[in-house]
Amino acid sequence: MTPLPRGALILAGTPIGSSDDASKTLRDALLGADVIAAEDTRRFVLLTKRLGIEPTARVVSYFEGNESSRTPDLVAAIEEGQSVVLVTDAGMPSVSDPGYRLVVACVEAGMRVTAVPGPSAVLTALAVSGLPVDRFCFEGFLPRKAGERGRRLAELAAEPRTMVFFEAPHRTADFLRDAAAALGADRRAAVCRELTKPYEEVVRGGLAELADWAADGVRGEVTVVVEGAQPVEASADDALAMVRQARAQGAKLSAAVADVARLTGANRKELYAAAVADKENAQ
Repeated sequence: MTPLPRGALILAGTPIGSSDDASKTLRDALLGADVIAAEDTRRFVLLTKRLGIEPTARVVSYFEGNESSRTPDLVAAIEEGQSVVLVTDAGMPSVSDPGYRLVVACVEAGMRVTAVPGPSAVLTALAVSGLPVDRFCFEGFLPRKAGERGRRLAELAAEPRTMVFFEAPHRTADFLRDAAAALGADRRAAVCRELTKPYEEVVRGGLAELADWAADGVRGEVTVVVEGAQPVEASADDALAMVRQARAQGAKLSAAVADVARLTGANRKELYAAAVADKENAQ
């Protein structure tokens, strides 16, 4: 077994589905840790049983509700030269899971932060989606409230990269309906459910079609991959008109210009100058 670095934080990715995906490096990290910070200690115990290991480390809970209060104790343990391994229920810590605060605290204190890489729902969903993978962005969980979610999706309407989202199963249908309204009913997408698990399912289609599919309910862990916006050929006048429309809908001038420039390929500086002049002429 390779010894863990002393006085370090180790982010340990855990299987998103089958425990057979766990690596030897993950097992070694759990067995060699001085402290294990787990999102859910009960699930962590079940994981160790499935892996057939019995860690001797001190196990503490580390989840959204106690991140702020628990972080100083974990930093102190690392300062004392202990190896602290952070695990979440599934996937990579700090990626839409607990861990970011602890990573920042360790970085600010000049401590070593390393990782045991593991399965990622983001990359797995992207790879099986059938959508472009050369450029993508991860948006995580969008706001739960419909109005805030709709506004965030509207801001992404001109995003040219493939987008990856996490969503709760009971909100998936609402998310897809809002996405269809903001991005277009026919925008291609893939809903990836229970990735790498026995009931894995990947459903592909337009956003409106997928919203209808999800209307009766969706179960399990959900990752949604959405195609980026296609370039729109537009003249300078057309681009300026698009900025006016975005402004009329409440967008800030700089944000409207940036979105239209991405969507049309217009020169951002020239479009901004034209938009400023247009705004002044309208006053």
